[in-house]
Amino acid sequence: MDMIFFDSIDKLGRIVLTTVMVYVLIVLVTKASGKRSTSQLNNFDWIVTVMIGSLGASTILLKAIPFIEGVSAILTLYLLQFLVTKYASISPQFSSFILSEPRIVFYQGQFLPDAMRAERLTRQEIECAMRSDGINSFDDVEAIVFESDAKLTIIPKPSSTDDSDSSQNANNDVSQTIAPLM
Repeated sequence: MDMIFFDSIDKLGRIVLTTVMVYVLIVLVTKASGKRSTSQLNNFDWIVTVMIGSLGASTILLKAIPFIEGVSAILTLYLLQFLVTKYASISPQFSSFILSEPRIVFYQGQFLPDAMRAERLTRQEIECAMRSDGINSFDDVEAIVFESDAKLTIIPKPSSTDDSDSSQNANNDVSQTIAPLM
């Protein structure tokens, strides 16, 4: 019967040493790859992060995976993420293919049920986002956008004391930040 709490000192030593090496590798490569690696995650970034965590754990715990092979896989994922995000930053078509588009789920006092259903959002989740932003009334909200990184952004109605263009407020035009989403 295999040992439940302890197998061998060699195996334990290998796990500890590999853990330190994988940890240092991931910290250094994440630092070198920039803020994108630890930013608010969109679907693509989340998948890469999960894969790197899985590869790191496999490299640490599975004796059948040599350290260099695990490192190669982790570095390849970081490189792929860099290349994909670099290309997405210069190609709008590729960017819209790889990233989720933001979607308005509440606009001018009305929940948008089709958008909420498509994003699988509930009214309670939207209300929670409002409370988190310190907004207590639907009347204070111009729009709520479900962002590419799965965050809900609350866009407050412009106050009557805003120094913004009065003709925009008088005409009830769409805010510049949500106009592209409509």
